[in-house]
Amino acid sequence: MVDISKVRAIDIHTHAEEPCGCHADDGYDDLQSTMAKYFGAPWSHPPTVPETAHHYREQNIAAVIFPVDAERETGYRRYKNEEVAELAAENADVLIPFASIDPWKGKMGVREARRLIRDFGIKGFKFHPTMQGFWPNDRMAYPLYEVLEEEGCIALFHTGQTGVGSGMPGGNGMRLKYSNPMVIDDVAVDFPGLKIILAHPSFPWQEEALSVAQHKPNVYIDLSGWSPKYFPPILVKYCNSILKKKVLFGSDWPMITPERWLNDFEKIDIKDEIRPDIIKNNAARLLGLMD
Repeated sequence: MVDISKVRAIDIHTHAEEPCGCHADDGYDDLQSTMAKYFGAPWSHPPTVPETAHHYREQNIAAVIFPVDAERETGYRRYKNEEVAELAAENADVLIPFASIDPWKGKMGVREARRLIRDFGIKGFKFHPTMQGFWPNDRMAYPLYEVLEEEGCIALFHTGQTGVGSGMPGGNGMRLKYSNPMVIDDVAVDFPGLKIILAHPSFPWQEEALSVAQHKPNVYIDLSGWSPKYFPPILVKYCNSILKKKVLFGSDWPMITPERWLNDFEKIDIKDEIRPDIIKNNAARLLGLMD
């Protein structure tokens, strides 16, 4: 288990990737190399979960880590949640496991969620509406949200534009409309006990995300996927004021390294007394690691 008193930060948003060559026939390796060029990442295939743990241990940072189950919409075979959870358990000093289940899987997905929570200690679930091809407020997803709310888990939703498919023909079939954070306002209304994270500065819907997080007590924002030097002024303003307890450090590893994100964060106009909450304490409270 992560010793919150020893780590310097908690990265709420990192991706679990399989070893190179596991997706030779479905196009996933090509997608990853294209994304690496988009983000300027120094690799052609992303690091594995053990390599991720090693990096975060060296940086003295804890990380929430998850796969993305989008095989129905994209054809990319998913990285099994159980394997990610087992690897996270082997590196429990730095890794906190989330899972991902495509809500289109219906009752089968609901059963899997309950099993993952109870047998593998899963703390939350990642949803990617653009990759999974669904509106977050579609009632077909509600049975899955009910399980998460009942079990006290976190629902982390990708919001805004995505680097996935950027620059590829047709955006690789990714429809950005599904990731408008205002749609998740319905989920926050219908599941007031569900802890929700809106992932990323939600370009081009930044103000919508800030509005939902300010209005709904159960909604938070993670700051992953962007270098802080590109944060819009209104996001910085809200981080310094009414959302100072509801914004969370996230890198989007391996596309952005945590040390790069934290270095750039030091250079933007955030009040000194607020910085510890954003980089560690807000996430620790949300994850139940501190009061």
